[in-house]
Amino acid sequence: MKEHLRDIVPYQPGKPIDELKREMGLKDVIKLASNEFPFPPSPKVKKAITDAMDEVNRYPESSCYYLRQRICQLFSVDENQVIFGNGSDEIIVMALRALVERGQEVITATPTFLVYRIASMVEGVDLKEIPMKDFRYDLRAIKRSVSEKTRLIFIANPDNPTGTYVSYEEVVDFLRDLPKHVVVFFDEAYFEFARETDYPNCMRYVSDKRNVIVSRTFSKYFGLAGVRIGYAFADKGLIEAMNKVREPFNVNSIAQAAAIAALDSRDYYERCYEEIMEAKAFLEKAMDDLEFPYIHSATNFILVRIGKSSQELVDELLKKGIIVRNMKAWGLEEYIRITIGRLSEVKRFVKELKHLLKE
Repeated sequence: MKEHLRDIVPYQPGKPIDELKREMGLKDVIKLASNEFPFPPSPKVKKAITDAMDEVNRYPESSCYYLRQRICQLFSVDENQVIFGNGSDEIIVMALRALVERGQEVITATPTFLVYRIASMVEGVDLKEIPMKDFRYDLRAIKRSVSEKTRLIFIANPDNPTGTYVSYEEVVDFLRDLPKHVVVFFDEAYFEFARETDYPNCMRYVSDKRNVIVSRTFSKYFGLAGVRIGYAFADKGLIEAMNKVREPFNVNSIAQAAAIAALDSRDYYERCYEEIMEAKAFLEKAMDDLEFPYIHSATNFILVRIGKSSQELVDELLKKGIIVRNMKAWGLEEYIRITIGRLSEVKRFVKELKHLLKE
């Protein structure tokens, strides 16, 4: 093993439903842990996946040609300003490999998406983690920490696990006079859920040809987490650099077909979104009634402070067939993260939570 890998703790995903069923002998399990979309794919997506199966004996289109055409048309960008990945996680890795050398540094916040830390450590580059301020990225502190060694800054907007976002005015101030050797990576995995009026349109900085990367995913709002596909926008020079480290067939043919069909199913996903927002409002009210503090979230999950008994609560919920996220890996031992599932699932969670609290 390479020496610099010894201290890395691999990313621990939320417990899968089937695994809990096997461990506990349960038949009815709901998962509110991994910020997944709680509904099945649209009929168009199902058909596209079925049709694409006839071609899985062939290598996929390496450039994602047809999906690229749709994305470029949808967002009014040139073909050489887009890159696709095996989930947006892979694009994070590509950016690190293409843009940061040993002896140079990456900056991000803490707590935030763990892959920034893990991927940076794997690449053996220096990492600065700037504490959040009131559970929000402190962009001013991050800007003050920039040095001649800084090459890449990761900003999850909205953030995972806090659910908070940085506003348009904060982004404008942050990018103003930022050194030209620094690339800012805006990870917008949850941007379809962030509909606040001051949420920034960072795509405008891609067209301005700044050192900005904006990544998005089909895993959250479009519910394609299982087939793994994400995409990013940047100046053509940055895209060219990342393409040099991209695996030639990194996005499989089923994922490409499913993504195109998902874009053709907006009405279906918006109806699902409305139920998710209804369930979110129900959950927030329940937390208010139980007097559990939570962070206002612009996403499909909320971060809730339970107290010192949070791990015990997580374990007891598992016995009831309900999976929520333990936040120990983020250093938030008193918190749990709850994904907004279907309204019926959220109601079941609240019911079981109340029973456990009485016990």
